[in-house]
This record gives sequence, structure tokens and C-alpha cells, in this order.
Amino acid sequence: MRSLLRNGNFARLFAGRLVTNAGDSVYFVAAMWLVYDLTDDPLYSGIAGFLTMGPAALQFLFGPLVDRWDLRRVLVGTQAAQGVLVLVVPLAAALDALSVWLVLAVMPVLSLLNQFVYPAQAAALPRILDDDELVRANSAFSLAYQGADAVFNAVGGVLVALAGAVTLFLADVVTFAVAAALFATLSMPPVDDGTSDGGTTDEGVAATENGDTAVADGGEGPAGDESAYLADLREGVAVLRGSVLAFVVAGAAFVNFAAGATFATLPAFADTVGGAGAYGVLAAAFAAGNFVGALVASALEDYPFGRLSVACFAVSGALWSGAVAAGPFPVTAALFGLAFVPVGVVNVLLAALVQAGVPDGLVGRVSSVLGSASMVATPVGALVGGALAGVVGPAPVVGAGGAFMAALAAYWVAVPSLRRLPAVDEVSIDPGATA
Repeated sequence: MRSLLRNGNFARLFAGRLVTNAGDSVYFVAAMWLVYDLTDDPLYSGIAGFLTMGPAALQFLFGPLVDRWDLRRVLVGTQAAQGVLVLVVPLAAALDALSVWLVLAVMPVLSLLNQFVYPAQAAALPRILDDDELVRANSAFSLAYQGADAVFNAVGGVLVALAGAVTLFLADVVTFAVAAALFATLSMPPVDDGTSDGGTTDEGVAATENGDTAVADGGEGPAGDESAYLADLREGVAVLRGSVLAFVVAGAAFVNFAAGATFATLPAFADTVGGAGAYGVLAAAFAAGNFVGALVASALEDYPFGRLSVACFAVSGALWSGAVAAGPFPVTAALFGLAFVPVGVVNVLLAALVQAGVPDGLVGRVSSVLGSASMVATPVGALVGGALAGVVGPAPVVGAGGAFMAALAAYWVAVPSLRRLPAVDEVSIDPGATA
């Protein structure tokens, strides 16, 4: 980690990631609880989950833009826009005009803006680091993400109980401003798309006085070129469709349906065992599990990724089901957190697999297509889960996630190209090699 932080660009990108993740954690807890508090109906929580998670299915549209636009401007612009938009909720509360419909209107717009951020950060890493540093870098980024979640989900739950959800929206404005300031200091080198000999690109990259590119990082000319954008988009889809990643997406979409249902139902489930504070604890347990998984992922990078993933999914499913079946809330929270340790491991290693196996100039679009395709079922799951929770109660809906995770393990066993995946640094994403 210390060697990575000696890279100034990585240090600033990492710090910005940490700050914005803290803000996102506080916002998500506040927004989901505010919707449930205003309505006392899990169906509205499901709608909120649908509107928040739905834009992730559109992330593939932003990947080609991320690969072509100046990454620093993308990161700064999205943080600034989100900071302004999040002010709408506390202003409405001050004017006595706050309603659940206003909160539901703000949530998808914020989420849509956020879809630029993670592909941009994924595209930035291979430009500023060597391939053999990517697993450690992704572990660090995942630690920042999950670590911030673990701390600030719990803090958010406590603050919601003490000060109210609206107050947390004001705190979120500050985090967006700090993150934007950090991202503004980045200096991004030109893209290496795997087709050049390491020199400068022939067209489309004009250096400014401080060494940044004045046009798209991808070196394709103006980003408004519609035909080039569509070609970039098709290229990202083709890489995904023609490789083993297509099977990864199919399994992820299946289990993400259950994940969407779980997290949309979590406020109602928490309300049965302790209210806003319990919701914060469960959200923190989820993040803490992912945090620990990200922490140990680099120690497991040399193991065959296919067999490791099967084991991780099977263990996660058993612990997830046990969490809901457990009686005392502390046991439930502990098992729920442990269930996501294996998930954290797989997430970090999969990100490194894509970054190491895909040419640098394609990472943004492939990452965004992968994210969109795997997340497309999540908002549907949120909507269905919220509706079901109103009929059968929240506990059965949350518990179903464990069964879905166990089924994912069986799916990876049944697909040879997944089961036989080698260690991540030995994988080459080869379109046409899906057999």
C-alpha cells in the first residue's frame, strides 16, 4: 500500500474515492430510511431501491464516453453536480415542502450521475499503475469503499436516529465538495490502448500546458462523434459477449435480483428488530464483510479464480441464510457481515481480472458494460422484493438471498469455462473463447 501511495496520482484518486464513498454511504442510509419513515411501507422502499439501482443498468452507455473524455473533468463534474442536487432535500424540508415523491425524484438523478464515477476510476488505474500493481490497487479501492461503508453506514444509522435523515443530506454536500477538490488535482497520462508501440497516439491527443490531454483520453477526436461513440459501445459489448465474461454476467444478474430484493427490504426488516439504529448496523455489517474480503483478496490472487469463486459463493450462501434464521440480533448482524467476506474477495479479484486482461483503451467501456449487464436485475429485484415484503413480511425476502447465492455456486460448477478459470494474472479476455 505504501508503494502505491508514493504514486501521487493514485494517492489523490484514492483519497477522493475514500471521501466520496463516505458521502455515498451516509446518503444511502439517510435516503432509504427517509423514504421508509415518510411512508411506513416497504413497497416504497422497493420503489426507492428500483430508482436508485436502475441507473446502474445504463452504465454501459457511459463507458465509451469515459474512455474518450478527460477523466479528471468527468470525476470533478459529477461530484460537483451531485453536491448541488443533494441540497434539494434539506431546502425542501426547510420550506416545509418535503415529500416522498421529491426524495424519489432526486434519488435516480444522483444515481445516474454516479454511473460515470466507477468506470472512470476503473479506467484510470491501468493508466497510472503497472499490471502487477492492479490487484493491490483494487484491494485498496475496495477497502476504501467498504471501509467507508462499514464506518459511515453505522454512523449514518445512529445520526438518523439522533438528528434525522435530512441533516445527513447537508453533511453529504461537504463530502462531494472535498472529493471534487481532490479529483481536480489529478494529472492523467494518455491512454495506452494496446495498439501502439508505447509512443504518443497519432491523433486526438493534444497536450495542455500542465501535461493533461485537451480532448478525449481515448485519442479518437471529439467525444461528440456519434458514429465513433456507437462503435466504441459495440466494441465493449463484443468483448463481453464473446468471452467468458458473458457467463460471469449471467450468474451475477441472477444473484443480483436477490440482492436488490434484500437491500430494498432491509429498512423494513431492521424496523422489526430495532429501527434506524439496527438498519445502520446491518448496512455496516454488509460493508464490513466486504471490507474484510477486500483486505484478504490480494493474498488469494494466486489461487485459481474459478474454484475460489465457487467456494466463496457457497460459504456466503450458507452464512446469509443462517443470519436470517438466527434469533438474537447481534448474531444476525455478525453472520450477515461474514456472509459478505467471500463476496468482497470475488469483487476485487474480478475487477483486477478485467483490468489486466483487457487492453487499457477498452477498460472503461468493458467495465461499464459488465457492470450494467450484471446489475440489470437488481432494480427489478428491489421492486419485487418491496412488494413481496408487504405480503409475506421482510424476513423471508431477505433470507431468500442465501438460496440464490448457493445456486450461483452451483452455476459456476456447471459451466466449465468458469470453473476452470486460472489465477487472475493468467487470464486473457479472449473474445470467441466462451466454450
